[in-house]
Amino acid sequence: MSNISDSYVRDLDLNLLRVFVVVAEEASLTRAAARLYVTQPAISSSIRRLSSFLGAELFTRQGHGLVLTARGVALLAAANLHLRELVAAAMDVPSFDPAQSTATVRLGLGGALDAVLLPTLLARVRAAAPRMQLVVLQVQFRNVERMLLSGTIDFAVTVADDLPRSILRKTIASLRTGGSGFVCLYDPRFLELRRPLTEATYFAQEHVAVSYAGDTRGIVEDSLGKKRTVRVSVPAFGYIPDLVDGSDLVATVPQLFAAHVMRTRPHLRAAPLPFHLTGPDLELLWSRVTENDAPTQFVRDLVVELAAGLVAPPR
Repeated sequence: MSNISDSYVRDLDLNLLRVFVVVAEEASLTRAAARLYVTQPAISSSIRRLSSFLGAELFTRQGHGLVLTARGVALLAAANLHLRELVAAAMDVPSFDPAQSTATVRLGLGGALDAVLLPTLLARVRAAAPRMQLVVLQVQFRNVERMLLSGTIDFAVTVADDLPRSILRKTIASLRTGGSGFVCLYDPRFLELRRPLTEATYFAQEHVAVSYAGDTRGIVEDSLGKKRTVRVSVPAFGYIPDLVDGSDLVATVPQLFAAHVMRTRPHLRAAPLPFHLTGPDLELLWSRVTENDAPTQFVRDLVVELAAGLVAPPR
């Protein structure tokens, strides 16, 4: 028996088998053409191509109809058996039980809301899918496309620029509107900031800045074109709580992130900024390759649900 790859090398169009089965069932080229919504010449051409490929006639005329040859009878029996299995396999939607899943889902997190989302996400995953594993990698707009397309991560929660159509995206939180803008996070035990905070007071402070480019420019410099005194620049917001807590440094962070920090560090404070500052939308990003992967979709859906429940902190 020849290897199946030999058939592909010889350019067998498997759709010809479907045409053959319909012609055999209808015993008529005309009726087969009507059933398949093609012309009769197209059906005749398909049968000739299949006969040529097999090196044997599959039908012979008898009266006004067609009857199968011996080779045709054998092929029909085999085709019916395997085509049914193929159709059943194509139509079958694999069942997914989170409670039994041992899948490993790799997600990339980047931006200010990592710390807000991850603890709750892990708790939800452990409750619904106790055997599932999460692998978290840090991403940012410069590398998220590469990591998604290479399969390094199954999906990402971050901000992003233009992406190819092979990557799907969904906005899950906005830092542009409502009460989800930015605030100034500080430790009042080491720094007294009068309310309302003025620009002069704000720019007189020493700052912690988040820079994805590895320099001292952050969102204030990029958005307003104004320069702060940046004492330390970090690559992610997760560094900020430990740097602000117990020092006179200030950090400009999203309100949602400030709320999360102050739940565990209630001695910290968040002051409204003396200027309007908004950030990009936080998006869920995933490759079309993983669109229908059940474990990945399960975790993605949890992220969307959790992000929808985020509430901006009180001023």
